[in-house]
Amino acid sequence: MSKLLDIKTLGQLKKSAYKSRSVKDELRANLIEQLKKREGGFEGIIGFEDTVIPDLQTAILSRHNILLLGLRGQAKTRIARLLINLLDEYVPYIEGSDLFDDPYHPISWYGHSTITEKGDDTPIGWIHRSERYTEKLATPDVTVADLIGDVDPIKAATLKLTYSDERVIHFGLIPRAHRGIFVINELPDLQARIQVSLFNILQERDIQIRGFKLRLPLDIQFVFTANPEDYTNRGSIVTPLKDRIESQILTHYPRTVEISRKITQQEASLTPEQLSTVEADSLVKNLIEQIAFEARSSEYIDKKSGVSARLTISAYENLISNAERRMIMNHESNTFVRITDFLGVIPAITGKIELVYEGELEGPGKVANILIGKAIKTTLLEFFPDPEKAKKAKGVNPYASIINWFGEGNNLALVDDMSLIDYKKELNEVAGLKDLVKKLHPRITENQQLLLMEFVLHGLSEFSQLNKGFLDNGFAFSDMFNSLFNLQPDEDDLDLDDDRYN
Repeated sequence: MSKLLDIKTLGQLKKSAYKSRSVKDELRANLIEQLKKREGGFEGIIGFEDTVIPDLQTAILSRHNILLLGLRGQAKTRIARLLINLLDEYVPYIEGSDLFDDPYHPISWYGHSTITEKGDDTPIGWIHRSERYTEKLATPDVTVADLIGDVDPIKAATLKLTYSDERVIHFGLIPRAHRGIFVINELPDLQARIQVSLFNILQERDIQIRGFKLRLPLDIQFVFTANPEDYTNRGSIVTPLKDRIESQILTHYPRTVEISRKITQQEASLTPEQLSTVEADSLVKNLIEQIAFEARSSEYIDKKSGVSARLTISAYENLISNAERRMIMNHESNTFVRITDFLGVIPAITGKIELVYEGELEGPGKVANILIGKAIKTTLLEFFPDPEKAKKAKGVNPYASIINWFGEGNNLALVDDMSLIDYKKELNEVAGLKDLVKKLHPRITENQQLLLMEFVLHGLSEFSQLNKGFLDNGFAFSDMFNSLFNLQPDEDDLDLDDDRYN
């Protein structure tokens, strides 16, 4: 490659081993090399190895334009951006050309005239693959001039050209993406008349600008992304355009908590200080992912809108930061994530869910709390016996001592800025709680033990074995039976119905 970059004229290029090929042939050839070596080619894309990626590779081998169709937060744009890795590292072009003309196959007036005038002395430049990627977000205000081009009267006046001269045209984004990858994100947001302007480019590869019938055999790999057409009333992809996009590939959300967790851990942006001082157990990492799974099946959330993977990423970042905040306030050198820290993830949830009517009645904060509760209820069964079955079983109920302690009139408040010493003291006061955790999980650290002790209390409340009240900055646990009759909190004056998000 270094020898090729030394080539500065068309004559030198002709004497070299370089062979020109279309961008789709380029993508295809480089993909074939990757497949032979069994290389991934789509680093950072997790969970699509057996579904989306094979379909994408098939489309590239077929030299198709591609539509990635799926709900928000399904890595559609990221996949499109990774396609540049399949381009050659450098390709030559006629220096000075706005359209990066191929020296062997020029398409613009400048390219043709330069070669006619200078022949083998035509100056050659080299363009890196990172410069051959163009991305445009489709918005209702996008015009044909933006995408295709328009007549430039200032250019005509400056160069003293008539409007019939091809040189007065100012080319739009698509012609300037010649010999590269052009991506239009959120295609349904593009007005129908603008979508129509893409017909000829996709099928006949020519463009028409204000009466100019300009035959420009553009060499472009098109990639479009879109949400499903029935998502709200934003618009749709016009049928003739959809017909011209040869491969439509359906994306999806992670199928398992494990895959979702890998994505979150890969994408979460944490500081070195947070990584070294805040311990996040596997339990809390799984709980974060379970929240998203609960949201995607919730009757309060619009399934057509979807629940982005960005929810879990933002939620995990907030979870770590909430624990860090407590550590700083208590002048501690390190800490670990507690269940009370999940109060801090609610702002990351409320902005990323689209509620249906029933959800609007509850309110976004309440819905977020419901989702966290359901995640706790689902995850509890992976670590402890089912409280409902344990209650009905003939044998000894492993939770009996804990429930009886609260039944004797005791209650417990856990706030999110509580020091480790106070946190530990409060949990150890609950009869039978530590013994239950030690019996079922004997080989864990003290931090993990405390986390599971709190987790049991939250789990029992989700199974209606204990009452959990929401404080401004934490939770209060009390007996389920007594709470039905005592409208006022106990002597601790706990406001059990009012939290910071309701």
